[in-house]
Amino acid sequence: MSFQNETKISVTLTQNPRPKPADASLSFGKVMTDHMFIMNYTEGKGWHDPRVVPYAPLEMDPATQVLHYGQAVFDGLKAFRGKDGKIRLFRAQRHAERLNKSCKALCIPEMDVDLIRRSFEAIVEADNEWVPHTQGTSLYIRPTVIATDVMLGVHPSHTYTYFVICSPVGAYYKEGVKPVRILVSDNHVRAVQGGLGEAKTAANYAASLSAQQEAQAAGYTQVLWLDGVERKYIDEVGTMNIMMRIGDEVITPPLAGTILDGVTRNSTLQLMRDWGLKVSERRISIDEVMEAGRKGTLLEMWGTGTAAVVSPVGELGYKGEKLIIGNGQTGELTQKLYDAIVAIQYGQSNDAHGWTSEVKVPVSA
Repeated sequence: MSFQNETKISVTLTQNPRPKPADASLSFGKVMTDHMFIMNYTEGKGWHDPRVVPYAPLEMDPATQVLHYGQAVFDGLKAFRGKDGKIRLFRAQRHAERLNKSCKALCIPEMDVDLIRRSFEAIVEADNEWVPHTQGTSLYIRPTVIATDVMLGVHPSHTYTYFVICSPVGAYYKEGVKPVRILVSDNHVRAVQGGLGEAKTAANYAASLSAQQEAQAAGYTQVLWLDGVERKYIDEVGTMNIMMRIGDEVITPPLAGTILDGVTRNSTLQLMRDWGLKVSERRISIDEVMEAGRKGTLLEMWGTGTAAVVSPVGELGYKGEKLIIGNGQTGELTQKLYDAIVAIQYGQSNDAHGWTSEVKVPVSA
C-alpha cells in the first residue's frame, strides 16, 4: 500500500444542501447525504487524491471492469449521536482492517488503515447534521472499492476508485427486538473454503439472492446457510453471523475461510467472555441443532450484524420440520447482548474495550 500519511484530505462542501428527513420517517439505505469521500488508485502511483466532495453520480464507461468481472468490495459501519450530543463511530479501526482484508482477497491494492479510518471521520464531519438524534437511529457508512480499468479481459485492474457514501437509517426494529423465522437451505451454496466467503464482496450477495427469494416465498425472513461441501455444518444466516445457546454453551461457527469475520460477532463474543459464559467457536451440524431443539436444550438462537446488531431467531425450518425456539420469544441473553452493545454505541455505558471513537464536530451541530 502506498500512501503518505501526511497527505491531507481536501474538502469541498456542497452549495445546495438537501432537506433532511425526519427521524421518524427513516428506513434503511434509501436516502443519501450531501457528500461523499473519493480516492483513486493508479498503478505506479498508488492511492492518491483523497477528497470529500458533493454527492454525485459516478461516471463510468460501459467497458469499466467492475461492471463485467465483479472486482468490488465494500464494508458497512455506523455513526451514533448520543444524548450528550457527541457523535461516535463504532469499531471504525476494525472495519478499516476488514475492508483491507476484503481488498486482498480480490487482488485490490490495500490502503493505509489510518487513512481508511480518517475517511470515515471526514465524511461524518462533513455530514454531521445528517446524523439523526433519536435513539435507535444512526448514520450508516458504506465504504466501497471498485475496479475502473476500461477494457474487456479478465485480470486484476490497474486502476481503482474508493468511495464512501452515507445514509441516515432508522431503527431496525421499530417496535423492539423481534424474533425472525429462518429457513435452512440445503440446495443452495453460499461459499466454499478457498473462495470468497470471508470477503465482503458483491459476488457473495449476488449468490444469495435466489435462496433468499425461496425463503421469503415460503414465509421466512432469512436463509441459514450450510457448508458448501458436506451440506451439513452451519455457516451463516442471511447477511449475518449466527450463534446459538445450547444448554450452558454458546456456539458459533469458526472463522475458517467461508464466513465473514463479523465486527458485531467479535463484539458479542468478547462481551460474553467478559461475563464468564462458556463460548465455543466450533463446527456445529444442523442435525445437532435440530436434535437440541427437539430435546429442549436449544434455548436461544440469534444473528449478529451491523444493521440489526442482534437478531433473535424464533423459528427454524429444515426439511419440512419447523422448530420453535424459546417459545418464539427473544431470549434473555439475546436481549442482554443487544442492550449492552447499543448502550456502548450511544455512549450510555462504559466502553471498556475502547470500541467507540468520537468524531470531532461541534456539540450543537
